[in-house]
Amino acid sequence: MNKKNGKVFVWPTCTRIIHWTIALSFVASFVSSLNKSYLHYHVAFGWIFATMLIYRIIWGFAGPRYATFNTFKLNLSDLRWYFQEKIVDRWRKIPAGHNPASSWFTLIVLFFGSIIVISGFLLYGIQEGGGIFAFLNVKYYMHMIMLFDIHMYISYFLLAWVIVHIAGVLIEQFYHKTNMVFAMVTGYKKAEGEDSDITFLCNIVSYIFIAISFGSFLYIVNTDDNIITKPTFVPIDYRIEHKIYSTECGDCHKTYPPYMLPSRSWDRIMKDLDNHFGEEITDANISRQNRTLILNYLSNNSAEHSSNKIAFKLVNSLDNEETPKAFTKTDYWREAHKSINPSVFKSKKVGNKAYCWSCHKGFENGVFSNEKISIPDIK
Repeated sequence: MNKKNGKVFVWPTCTRIIHWTIALSFVASFVSSLNKSYLHYHVAFGWIFATMLIYRIIWGFAGPRYATFNTFKLNLSDLRWYFQEKIVDRWRKIPAGHNPASSWFTLIVLFFGSIIVISGFLLYGIQEGGGIFAFLNVKYYMHMIMLFDIHMYISYFLLAWVIVHIAGVLIEQFYHKTNMVFAMVTGYKKAEGEDSDITFLCNIVSYIFIAISFGSFLYIVNTDDNIITKPTFVPIDYRIEHKIYSTECGDCHKTYPPYMLPSRSWDRIMKDLDNHFGEEITDANISRQNRTLILNYLSNNSAEHSSNKIAFKLVNSLDNEETPKAFTKTDYWREAHKSINPSVFKSKKVGNKAYCWSCHKGFENGVFSNEKISIPDIK
C-alpha cells in the first residue's frame, strides 16, 4: 500500500512524531534552562523528553520493523566500514533501517538522555524541594551541587552528539543526495527493502504516549500546585512563627528569612545593634530579653540548619571564619546576580540591592522560587 519506486516506507507517522518530539523537547529543555525564571517550563519540557524516552525504549523491543534494537548495526567493524564507505563511495546504497552511526546515536540518546532525566528530577526534588522527589530534600540536600554538575555536563555532552548527528544528516542530504532530511518527514527512504508495517495496537500505544506527554506539559505549565512541580518549601508567616522577630524587626524593615545568613552572622548583627546599618538600636527599641529570643530564633533557623538551596550554597561559599553582616556582601550573592545590570539595583523600582522582595515574589514568606523571579524593566 505504501510502496513507491526506489523508496522504502521506514518510519510510520507515530514514530516520526515521537522522533521530533524527543528532539524538540530536548532542545526546548536546554534553552529554557538558560533562564532561571523558566524553570517551570524546563521541568515541563523535561517531562515530555522523559515520557518519549520511555516510549522509545519500549519501542526498541515491541515496535515495528526497523525500530527494534535487534535490527541495529552495533558491530564496530561495521561502524568503521560505514565511515570508510562514505569517503570512497559518494553514491553508495544506504540501508532501509538504522545505519551503524544512527544505531549507536540512538543508544547514546537513550542512555545519556535517561541520565539527564533521572538526575534532573532528582535535582529538582533535592535542590528546589519540589516535585515527586521533594521528600529527598532534607536528607540529601548536600548532594545538590554534584547532581547539578552531572545534569549539566551530561546535557552538554548529549548536545554535542546532537550537533554531530545533525551534521551527519546534512552530509547525507546534500553530499550523498540520499534525501535523508525528508525521510523523517515523509517516512520514506531512498533505499531497498521491505516496507515497515505497524499494528493497530502499536499505533494506539504510541498515540497514548504522545497524548500523555503533551497533556502533562499543559498540566504542568498551567498549574503551580501539581504533583510534578509542587514545592515542599511552604510560605512562612513570620508573624505566626515568631511574633517577636516579626514585630520588633519587621516594624523597621522586611523580615529576612533566617536561613539567609549563618548563625555567627546573626550573632554579630544582634550584638552590634548600636550600629545597625547606620542606625542605633537601644534597649528602648528592643529589650534585652527580646534580643535574646530573636537571636535564638535566628540561630536555630540559620543557614547551617536549613535544607534550602540558598542556605546550602551560601554556607559552601563562605570561609569558616567569614561573618558577613548582609547577604548581599557574600560571594554567593555576587555570583548569583552577576548577569544583572547594576543599574537595576539603583532604579526606583528596586531601590537597593538589599531589597530582595523587589524581584523575588514570595520573599517575605521565606520563599525563593525561580519561577517567581521578576526583574523590573527599568527602560
